[in-house]
Amino acid sequence: MDNSVVSPTARRLSDYKPYGFEIRSVDLTFELEPANTRVTSKLKVKKQNLRLNKLYLDGSGLELVSFKINGQVYESYKKTASGLEVVFPFESADVEIVTQFNPEQNKSLEGLYYAASTFCTQCEAEGFRKISYYPDRPDVLSVWSVKIVADKHKYPYLLSNGNKTGEGTLPDGKHWVSWHDPFKKPCYLFALVAGDFDLLSDEYTTQSGRKVNLELYVDKGNAGRGSHALESLKKSMKWDEDTFGLEYDLDIYMIVAVDFFNMGAMENKGLNVFNSKFVLADEESATDEDYFNVESIIAHEYFHNWTGNRVTCRDWFQLSLKEGLTVFRDQQFSSDMSSHISNRIKQVRVMREHQFAEDAGPMSHPIRPEEVIEMNNFYTVTVYDKGAEVIRMIHTLLGAEGFRKGMDLYFKRHDGQAVTCDDFVAAMQDASGVDLEQFRRWYRQSGTPVVTVSKKYNKDTKKLVIKLEQRTPATADQKQKQDLHIPVAWELFDKTENKHSSGVFDLKQQADQLIIDDVQQQQDIVLFTDFSAPVKIEQTTSTESAIEVMLHAHDSFSRWDAAQTVYSDLIWQINDSPDNSCAEVESAINAIVQKLTGANISDRGLLCELLSLPGFDYLSEQRETLDVLALYQAREKVKHFLASALTDFAARVINEVSSSEYRYATEDVAIRRLKNLMLQYHVLATEEFGHAEQQFTNATNMTDSLGALSAMRTEATLPQFERHMVAFEERWRQDVLVLDKWFALHAGTDRDDILATMDLLTSHQRFNFDNPNRVRSVVGTFAFYNIPQFHKADGSGYQYVADNIIRLNSVNPQVAARIVTPMLRWKKLMGERRDKMQNQLLRIADTPDLSKDLFEKVSKSLAE
Repeated sequence: MDNSVVSPTARRLSDYKPYGFEIRSVDLTFELEPANTRVTSKLKVKKQNLRLNKLYLDGSGLELVSFKINGQVYESYKKTASGLEVVFPFESADVEIVTQFNPEQNKSLEGLYYAASTFCTQCEAEGFRKISYYPDRPDVLSVWSVKIVADKHKYPYLLSNGNKTGEGTLPDGKHWVSWHDPFKKPCYLFALVAGDFDLLSDEYTTQSGRKVNLELYVDKGNAGRGSHALESLKKSMKWDEDTFGLEYDLDIYMIVAVDFFNMGAMENKGLNVFNSKFVLADEESATDEDYFNVESIIAHEYFHNWTGNRVTCRDWFQLSLKEGLTVFRDQQFSSDMSSHISNRIKQVRVMREHQFAEDAGPMSHPIRPEEVIEMNNFYTVTVYDKGAEVIRMIHTLLGAEGFRKGMDLYFKRHDGQAVTCDDFVAAMQDASGVDLEQFRRWYRQSGTPVVTVSKKYNKDTKKLVIKLEQRTPATADQKQKQDLHIPVAWELFDKTENKHSSGVFDLKQQADQLIIDDVQQQQDIVLFTDFSAPVKIEQTTSTESAIEVMLHAHDSFSRWDAAQTVYSDLIWQINDSPDNSCAEVESAINAIVQKLTGANISDRGLLCELLSLPGFDYLSEQRETLDVLALYQAREKVKHFLASALTDFAARVINEVSSSEYRYATEDVAIRRLKNLMLQYHVLATEEFGHAEQQFTNATNMTDSLGALSAMRTEATLPQFERHMVAFEERWRQDVLVLDKWFALHAGTDRDDILATMDLLTSHQRFNFDNPNRVRSVVGTFAFYNIPQFHKADGSGYQYVADNIIRLNSVNPQVAARIVTPMLRWKKLMGERRDKMQNQLLRIADTPDLSKDLFEKVSKSLAE
């Protein structure tokens, strides 16, 4: 790194100070032009701290046209690199600020930008400062009114937050629409969209009898793909009323789907802006996974109306206050709408494959971090997904009724306020009477706890004694750790009589004992049922006892977890002794498959999970360092053994499952998933592609089309894969969302000429480096999921990704900072790969004008 470069300054939670001014109302007028938009902002400002004489307003990339106070031109201010410092001797005053800027050149997709003939905003976390001078922080809450003026022909729809209050036509071919949001909000929840769309309309009647208009705006020609999103919205509104008593509060709820968007979606009050991939769905163009994502993300953003909008964050260090809680809420919703076990396994995979890695890496941080350089780097699996697991533990400790009482008290105390994580925990504790003082450590301590388990059974006293010891390894940001309050959910089951009992044990000390009386000798116990805490477990378990859990435990998660443990052990056995253990591993796989397929498991979703190997990322987190290619090859070897053992069963499933009319329903999804998994195993074991080819030709839905293509993506059937990929591209080349699936399938293929293939993909006429979806589908897929080619021994995979990160640095640093993630763990690699990846990180670090997004991640990784 060039040490002469001034490092960006970190911001710290401990430095927080209240703003000192109240912005009582905001009145914005937008005169929209792609190359020169003008914004007039009128603020009613009241001094909260009478000793303050300077008003600070954030701003970035703005041309200041005029500045007035109480109607008079005012010049007692200083422009800085990050905003305005205004001499403010008034107790209260009306401030008017006129700015202008070029949305067309805003490729960062933050603030107000213009893409695909549409004006759109993204203000979280700190994008509003690119629109107007304003205190760009979440604890400044105001009542907002907005007027939008634009060309009527080009932009017939002019949308903003709240309820529409007026509209009209102007003599110069323009028109205007005004909006008013009666609920106070911070500027990060401001939204504006202007464009030409297809509109789908519906309505919802709340539990109190109020009618709410529902409007969904999509690109022209895509109206037919919006009905699932609207139905998902209505389900979400009903679920939130039934589960938490929370009713929607405006007259209208709008969702706009745009193709150019950095995130999945944004919960702006009354006007959600979505990445179009999480809105548009029909059976021909969207997979079951797409349907699920649309439903869950629609729900997530709707649930933010209360957990994020009505009650918001005091500062960005409290981000998990809204995100962890809302992720938990959308997870509960999804479990009620579909398969609980499939959803829970999906959530745990995210934790084990991504969050545990983040905890163990250079970007380790608590769910409520202490410091940060770039706020966009807060949007992590730790803040979101571990944050949700922390909320889930509170739910476990309090029970459903106690948790609901805590939520009710939280809203009663804090509706209309910007608050902290501590405020949330206090409401939970006060409403339930459960002591959560030690539990609060989860909010300020990083790292993944490790719980060591040992069992001792006394057949004379019939006592089962479980010794539990906890430790949390040191992390990059914290060396000293404290004991946590860990809820250990357990289940005692009996394979012969199908009886079970269960409970929750509070592990608070470094070591403690769970003692269960009246235990029969044939009974066994599983711990951390349903993944009751985000911890790693160390215990000695034989393959035989793990298989018993797989077959007989009542808790489905524990059954899947036991399978993952067995498969992991077998993969590492081959990794550590590739020449001597294959026959033994193959025999073990045959025995497992025989028992699982003969057990008459009626839940096909669970059976699919029991027959799926652990992911590569999960395996790699089990060792401090690893030979990445050796581990990948060991997993592939076990996958081949599993495919061979399933030959007869796979053929039976493929032949028995007939094509039928597509339904997005839990059982249908499970059937398709099991069939497509068996199709992959069938092609892998037999090298015969006839069934896959037939399925691709006859497929009536995208799930089966992609299932067939994925099955043919093996070394032996690569020619067939390429031939059908040509047909797929010809059919869908005008639909970029579907084409993203085609891009990703190519980018994730293990082939020696992959970099030439990547160049062809990025030169495709439908690829655009300015579009985050395209970049993620190609460069992101390669970096995250093409293990053997990304980790090529010559380092060319690392160089390819680094080249594109450097290119993205000046275009869209948010996307660049996400794609760099696989390179941050370079110290886990052995030999020359470690050095080659480090060298590419050093290249990135030396890039001129490196963004704060990348600087923070790369510098921490290199300094670790």
